[in-house]
Amino acid sequence: MNDLLAATASALWLGVLTSISPCPLATNIVAVSYLGKGAEHPRRVLWGGILYTSGRAIAYAGLGWIIARSLLSTPELSQALQLYMNKILGPLLILIGMFLLEFITLPFPSSWSSEKLQTRLHEMGLFGAAPLGFVLALSFCPVSAALFFGSLIPLTLHSSSTLLLPSIYGVGTGIPVLAFALLATAGVHVAARLFNRIGTVEIWLRRVTAIVFIGVGIYYSLNYVFEVFT
Repeated sequence: MNDLLAATASALWLGVLTSISPCPLATNIVAVSYLGKGAEHPRRVLWGGILYTSGRAIAYAGLGWIIARSLLSTPELSQALQLYMNKILGPLLILIGMFLLEFITLPFPSSWSSEKLQTRLHEMGLFGAAPLGFVLALSFCPVSAALFFGSLIPLTLHSSSTLLLPSIYGVGTGIPVLAFALLATAGVHVAARLFNRIGTVEIWLRRVTAIVFIGVGIYYSLNYVFEVFT
């Protein structure tokens, strides 16, 4: 039970960290702009935030479930993962930590055109928030791809929570938009300014997370790869 709670908290934190990283934050700002058009109706904005976050959670839950179940459904691969997952996690966490510290850079294809997408979904009104969240969730950029594929998927495989953890991760990625929805009564511009200030906080949170990843990765490597503590 404690392991599941720790994994759930980790998935939520990874989602929050993803949500305030530059590229995903830009997509969330698109959502804020989309929802802000109904700011004179706070309840509408709140429901829009819930639908948007639900769309993101469904997207990540579906993708995470497909990947995890595909890997676990192959007997040979499933057995290999059970035997070597802890050994793989150590070096993988170190690499992800180095990537978050920008010691390693990877090319990644550009994401969807948010302006075009926003225009298409605007005609759907309030119910366009859910598909907006779904599609923007799948518009991966380097940071979100590294956190999802490099951190969440191994965590999901390790805990065998193929649906819960990706869903929690998705909720975490939508938290800034939910926060905006709750702050809608204070005015759209107030919440928008808060979004613009998140960048500074994100840098330090990302660095702290990277250091933790590297530290845990070193421990796993020493314990499971080099067997120093056995």
